[in-house]
Amino acid sequence: MSLIRLQNIQRLYNMGDEIIHALRDVSLEIARGEYVAIMGPSGSGKSTLMNLLGCLDTPSSGIYELNGTNVSDLDDNELAEIRNREIGFVFQTFNLLPRANALRNVELPLIYSGTNLDDRHEIARSALASVGLAGRMTHKPNEMSGGQRQRVAIARALVNKPSIILADEPTGNLDSKTGEEIMGLFENLSKQGNTVLVVTHEEDIAQHARRIIRIRDGLIASDEAVKK
Repeated sequence: MSLIRLQNIQRLYNMGDEIIHALRDVSLEIARGEYVAIMGPSGSGKSTLMNLLGCLDTPSSGIYELNGTNVSDLDDNELAEIRNREIGFVFQTFNLLPRANALRNVELPLIYSGTNLDDRHEIARSALASVGLAGRMTHKPNEMSGGQRQRVAIARALVNKPSIILADEPTGNLDSKTGEEIMGLFENLSKQGNTVLVVTHEEDIAQHARRIIRIRDGLIASDEAVKK
C-alpha cells in the first residue's frame, strides 16, 4: 500500500470574482521510503501541493490518503494531530525558538505529544547526535551557523518518527557548500528508510532525490526517476 495517495485532487481559491485553479486533477502515489523532489516555477501549484501533503490545507475535491487515513475531510484539530504524528517539517527559515537552546527546540514536538521529561531528553539528544550536533545541545540559534540551525530543524523533524520528512526549500538560506552537506544528510536519512519529500525550484538540489515530480499550471508535467 502506498504511503501517500492523491486521487483527482483539485484546489480552488476564490480571488474576488475570479476562481484560481491552483491544482487541477492531480493524482500520484509515493511509496514508503521514497526520496522525492517536487519542482515547479513560482505559481505552478508546487507550494499548494506541499501544503496539502503536509496537512496544512485540504483539497477542494479529490482524495488524499496518508498512511491509510483519508485526510481530505478532516477538521483543523484532526489535521493538527495528523501533522504532529505523521509529518516532520523542515523549513527554509529554520523556524527555531530564538531563546531556546538546541535541545529544547528539538524537544518541542515531544512536548506536544505528551512524552515525559526523561524520554524527551533522551530522544532529543539522540536526534541531535544523529545530525552531528552532539556538542551543540546547549547552544541557542544565534550561537550557531545557518547549517547547524538547519540540522537542529532536521533533528526536530525526526523526533516523533514521522511517516514523512517534508522539506520546503531546505537550502534556500544556506551557501552552496553547506547546502550540499544538508542534502547529504537527507540522503542518509533516506538510506535509513525515511520517506523524504523536498520541495525546491533548484535543479541541482532536486537531483539529489531519486524521483522528481515537476508541477506546471497546477498539473503534473512529468514524474521521472533520477538517473544516478
